[in-house]
Formats: sequence, structure tokens, C-alpha cells
Amino acid sequence: MKPLGLISTTALFLLLGTTVPAFAQDAHDQDAKPAQHEEQAKPEKQEKQAKPAKQEEQAKSEKQQEAQPARQEQQQAKGQQVQQKQQQQQAKSAKQEQQQQVKGQQEQQKQQQQQARSEKPAKPEKQEQQTKQAKQEERSNAAGQQHAQRSAAEEQRQRSEPALRLSARSESRIPDDRFRSSFGSEHRFRIGAPRLVGGYSRFQYGGFWFGFVDPWPEGWYYTDDVYVDYIGGGYYLCNPSYPDARIAITVVL
Repeated sequence: MKPLGLISTTALFLLLGTTVPAFAQDAHDQDAKPAQHEEQAKPEKQEKQAKPAKQEEQAKSEKQQEAQPARQEQQQAKGQQVQQKQQQQQAKSAKQEQQQQVKGQQEQQKQQQQQARSEKPAKPEKQEQQTKQAKQEERSNAAGQQHAQRSAAEEQRQRSEPALRLSARSESRIPDDRFRSSFGSEHRFRIGAPRLVGGYSRFQYGGFWFGFVDPWPEGWYYTDDVYVDYIGGGYYLCNPSYPDARIAITVVL
């Protein structure tokens, strides 16, 4: 019986020895399979993770490619705007130059007109004044020659004339139209010799009688050319040969 028991025990151990390694191998195989699955899954995950990144990169590149025409259009639009601004500035500068040229031409024309006006002959009034002055100079020259040619008889006659009997100044006046028509430097005459009227020395000219307020100046002759003028509110007898002297007279009505 003992030998039989030993054999059965030995067989049991052998059975266990073969079973345990097999189980352990199975367990090891089972443990190794998940690791293999995990290792196999990693490339898949990496591929899966890499795919979105690649897709994003592709999308970015596509967007960039799509954006390039828009950028080019924007750049072209900016270039056109810059060109338009330059053209506008050039047009403004050209207008300014034209305006300056027009202004210069206008100023030149004004200057030419002013020069032409200054070179034009004097107006009739100025011509009349110049004519009057020329006539006065001629008459004064003639009077000077006349004075130089005075004879001894004229001098003696002048000296023989009595002194003037003076009158007081009156407020009587000559109408303006009568004065313009018969008096002034353009209307000269000779007294000849004063007359005694009412005890005062008088002379007549232009339809009016005049009295002497001032005495007769030395060097003047009754045969000299004289004229009546209205100066500073009074009447005066003027001698062109002696422009610096004059005699106050009064109108006697």
C-alpha cells in the first residue's frame, strides 16, 4: 500500500508541477496581451492624434493660400490708392502753378495798364491848367518886357497921379455866373486911371464899380494888365507881373 501511495503522491506533484507552469504561462500570456494591445494602440492613437494636427496644418495652409489672393488684392488696392493720391497731388500742384501763372499774368496786365494810364496824355482839366499857366507865364513875360519898355512919359504920368482915396470893405458880392464869365485870371484888363466917385477912388469893370481898400503898390502902373479874383472871402486886384502882391478891393453897388 505504501508504494501505491507514494506513486499517487508523486503523480500528484508532477501533475501540479505541470499545471502550475502552464497556468503561470497562461497568466503571463494574458498579462502580456494587454501590453501588446496597448503598444499596438499607441501608434493608432498617435496616428489619430497626428491626423487632426495634420488636418489643422492643411487647413492653415489652405487658409493661407486662400488669404494670399485677398492680401494681394489688398496690396493692389493700397497701391492704387497711393497712385491716386499721387495723381491728385500732382493735379493740385499743376492747378496751383496754373493759378500762380494766371495771377502773374493778371498782375502784369495791371502794371501795363497802370503804365499805359500814366503815359496817357493829361486830362482836359490838367491840360487847361497847364494852358492857363503857360498863358500866365507868357503874359507875365510880356508885362516884364512892357515894364522894361516903359517910357519916361509913362513914369512921369504915373507919378503925377494923386494918391488913392480908400473905401471900407463892403459885404456886396458878384453873382457866381457873372464872376465866372468876366472875372478871374483869364479875364485881364487895364484900369487906365481911377475916378473920384463920392469922394472915393473907383474903377469900373465887367459892369461893376470897385473901390480900393489898400493903397496902390509901388512899382505898379495903371497901364499894367490886372484881374479881379476872389480869395479867402474877399475881392483882390492882382497883377501878373507881381504875383506876390495884391490889393484888397470891394464891390460898390
